[in-house]
Amino acid sequence: MEWALFFLNSVLLGVGLAMDAFSVSLANGLHEPNMKSLRMSSIAGTYAFFQFLMPLIGWVCVHTIVQYFRIFEHFIPWIALLLLGWIGGKMIYEYFAKENAEEEESKPLGAWTLIVQGIATSIDALSVGFTIADYDFFMALFSSLIIALVTFAICLCGLIFGKKFGTKFAGKAGLIGGFILVAIGLEIFISNMISLYA
Repeated sequence: MEWALFFLNSVLLGVGLAMDAFSVSLANGLHEPNMKSLRMSSIAGTYAFFQFLMPLIGWVCVHTIVQYFRIFEHFIPWIALLLLGWIGGKMIYEYFAKENAEEEESKPLGAWTLIVQGIATSIDALSVGFTIADYDFFMALFSSLIIALVTFAICLCGLIFGKKFGTKFAGKAGLIGGFILVAIGLEIFISNMISLYA
């Protein structure tokens, strides 16, 4: 029963943490409606990797340099806002800067952009290190793996939905995707600032 509760808690943590990555996946699917299955898996895998890594880093910080981590925690909403605002703003700028919107839409997102998105959408998962602080290392590792698997599945769904709607909103996909990313950055920033200073 204890393991069942542990598994359920890890799955619920994964669902909660994956919501930002789901929204970004939706934006990426809108931006790239002709995306192949292998690329979808690599994008979802990138987000899942960072959702796996961040709680573990948080766990290590709690058990080693907790006083420094608590100071860094105040910068998390700013980092997420800057990273997602920069990527989303760039997509919006490119939409208006290019005369041929279809050309912009079909251009795939680069590896660096995906890594930055992965970090931005998972950086708040560092705080999960406090949630799982009483786990031993192997339990924390297993919990992080569950979170990663949940993230992978949810992000694949986001990419599939985004692709479907991306074909319907052809020409506006980059613009919509850019606004979604900026909105996610603002949401992470506002919700974290409220929880930090409430």
